[in-house]
Amino acid sequence: MKRRRKKQNIQKSHICKIFGLIVAITVIAVSGGVLLKRTITESPEDTLMEYMNHIEKKEYEVMYTMIDSDEKVYLTKEEYIQRNSKIYEGIEVSDIKISHIAVKEKKADTVTLSYETSCNTIAGTIQFDNMAELKKTKQGYKLVWQDSLIFPDLESDDKISVTTSKAERGEILDRDGKMLAGKGVATSVGIIPGKLEDRNVSIEKIAELLEIDVETINNKLTAKWVKEDSFVPIETIPKVEEIDLMKIQPEEKTLEEQDCQNKLLEIPGVMLSDVEVRTYELGEAAAHLIGYVQSITAEDLENHPGEGYSVESVIGRSGVEKLYEKQLKGKDGCDIKILDSDGEVKEVLASIFKEDGMDIKLTIDSDLQKSLYEQFKEDPGCSVAMNPYTGEVLALVSTPSYDNNEFIRGLSSEKWTSLNEDEKKPLYNRFRQVWCPGSTFKPVVAGIGLKTESIDPKEDFGKEGLAWQKDSSWGSYQVTTLHEYEPVIMKNAIIYSDNIYFAKAALKIGSENFMNTLNEIGFNQNMPFEIAMQESTYSNTDKIETEIQLADSGYGQGQILVNPLHLASIYTSFLNEGNMIKPYLKYKEEASGETWIENAFSKENVEEIMQGVEGVVNDPEGTGYAAHRDDILLAGKTGTAELKATKEDTSGKEIGWFSVFTADKSVDKPILLISMVENVKGIGGSGYVVKKDATVLDEYFEE
Repeated sequence: MKRRRKKQNIQKSHICKIFGLIVAITVIAVSGGVLLKRTITESPEDTLMEYMNHIEKKEYEVMYTMIDSDEKVYLTKEEYIQRNSKIYEGIEVSDIKISHIAVKEKKADTVTLSYETSCNTIAGTIQFDNMAELKKTKQGYKLVWQDSLIFPDLESDDKISVTTSKAERGEILDRDGKMLAGKGVATSVGIIPGKLEDRNVSIEKIAELLEIDVETINNKLTAKWVKEDSFVPIETIPKVEEIDLMKIQPEEKTLEEQDCQNKLLEIPGVMLSDVEVRTYELGEAAAHLIGYVQSITAEDLENHPGEGYSVESVIGRSGVEKLYEKQLKGKDGCDIKILDSDGEVKEVLASIFKEDGMDIKLTIDSDLQKSLYEQFKEDPGCSVAMNPYTGEVLALVSTPSYDNNEFIRGLSSEKWTSLNEDEKKPLYNRFRQVWCPGSTFKPVVAGIGLKTESIDPKEDFGKEGLAWQKDSSWGSYQVTTLHEYEPVIMKNAIIYSDNIYFAKAALKIGSENFMNTLNEIGFNQNMPFEIAMQESTYSNTDKIETEIQLADSGYGQGQILVNPLHLASIYTSFLNEGNMIKPYLKYKEEASGETWIENAFSKENVEEIMQGVEGVVNDPEGTGYAAHRDDILLAGKTGTAELKATKEDTSGKEIGWFSVFTADKSVDKPILLISMVENVKGIGGSGYVVKKDATVLDEYFEE
């Protein structure tokens, strides 16, 4: 019994000691109504480490509790927090590491420690040796506060200076060095509040002229920093250049902008000033290609840690601006210095040099880009152009478009809504999508037939009239065509765009040969191009399901969907002995064609196909004869793809295509151009596209 009691007493004693130790090492302080909990350690080394660990967490109040009370007589909590937070957060400190802690000096109640510090900052890594004095108290070790705890040479009257030098964003240039995106000037419309007369009426008039809400203006005028004599920026608008007004016939848009600015200046209190902005020279003509930048968001900063972005940065949101963001953005310079009470530099703690962004030169021909846009700007559609021998992409146009400069100047909510709700979808990038190619696909099918040896180009398929079906198993379904001709051989079938011939050709090829060859020439795979394009496909499932679907696929309908740039690359094989050339966008001084797919077709195959596609443009009976030229040999193929719910449907759309290219390798300016308009029904079918492309080619060859 005595032994048991003795054992219980010993256990109680141990529990009491453990409890006492917990009480000794845990302190809960109340500061400003907030519970601050921290562990008090017996070791000065641990105290120093704990103090430093709180810095990155911005736990300045906890740090203050670790300061010896004697120091707090002249250092209030507010002063301490302000000093530390301004410095550590101002230099964006992170990854603080303390090492090589050693006792430098030890007295009755104080210990001096030496240690090494390294940390990352906005200006790079800072490393230094330091000393800290700690005092032993009843609550454990406390730090003897000195400003040198932050940096060794920092004194109470000193300040930390952070200066940045902004890197210039690189320019985007066309193949001739013309600026597509770079520094420009806009007009900032601002208000000096103290000079406004009849405030409410004036603000309403300003809002009407700028097409913004009155509330937007009032919110800016009532910001905390605004004084009566402040210039308060309200909106950024295009700058009207004198040279544009001096033209014999200034553009209507320029005259409207000038009139708006004159009316704004008539309002007392309104001022206009020039501001530097990112400018897109081609505007709507290249918006989907070039894209735009916007001010960085908090989410962006979270997603791009350590990449040199700050709250003042911009970031590429779309197009080439986004594609080459890392190269374009550059790297800001930054210096962190200690300044004495006179503002003189006492020490440079860290420094990184400014690195301006790289210029990105593209293969784009600005004049061709603009010409294509002007021809098709009212038509939902797209155009791609490339050098068929080098693979240089000369133009990528999506219409209708939007002005990417408006995203730089500040897009109003009304404008954003109208862009999104516009039934023509101006924000939709059409050259990245896939479309039903119609008859522009027939030369490709001819190539497949020849490659698989399923078709003899000289074989006469026989006259069938304007409608045909394989047999009665097709029920009421028939393939129709528009022209009768003789003999019904491959060359003539291409020239007359004969649906029946190519439906029969597809059946001769067979679905397996057809699908396998399409896969070999890039279907169902990513195109090797800087901008991601949607994959071309031949079925909504993993295969061509029926005989009718196969027949329809033969003349570019069924479920065939092709990206225009991919189609252009397939067409390059007709000029490169059967090899498909890889398209590219970033300019090279020595342009030379790189093969994407070797032997897509044989040299003999493409010679047969060329007879047909040359006839399309040069034979008076050819569907593309409107583009014929006497000076330059062209070849190509028209196409009209019907989109309708049933065979009897008369309300469906008709997609119009024209693929045209220089057929002579010796021509000075070789080009392969493909244009597509989403609906050409009732406006001339594919002929509508042919005429517009012919105008573009006239301008291109006359330069």
